[in-house]
Amino acid sequence: MLYLDGRFLLRDCVFRYLQTFPEMQLNQVTVPAIDVDASVKFYCGLGLRLIVSALPRYARFECPDGGSTFSIHQVESLDPQSQVVVYFECNELDAKVQCLQAAGYVFDQAPRNEIWLWREARLRDPANNTICLYWAGENRRFPPWRIVP
Repeated sequence: MLYLDGRFLLRDCVFRYLQTFPEMQLNQVTVPAIDVDASVKFYCGLGLRLIVSALPRYARFECPDGGSTFSIHQVESLDPQSQVVVYFECNELDAKVQCLQAAGYVFDQAPRNEIWLWREARLRDPANNTICLYWAGENRRFPPWRIVP
């Protein structure tokens, strides 16, 4: 059904598209950095595997599970107001944090239990992006307060 302003036609097209094609998946995140090389060393140390190196402008990593990628792109300046947080889930969070601290990584927040039922530790990469290492298990997707359709 088409109305003069096109609202219903657009809604119907979107509905048909969503029924026809697979669901959307988040599989790639990119963060900015001035010194991409320093960030590559940082993320390799976290355990990500470098798969694309176009230094000094760009680098891409594969996450250990192999199902998602993470990249860094060079910028001339960083937004000091950025509040982006990148989350990496770790099964053995406390042991991972201890290993990273022994390797010289400095954490802003030691592992702690949060009220949303995740255990989190936070640090910053060389570009000052906030990185959260966490363990949530089933609570990541299925917290007790999850909305049930």
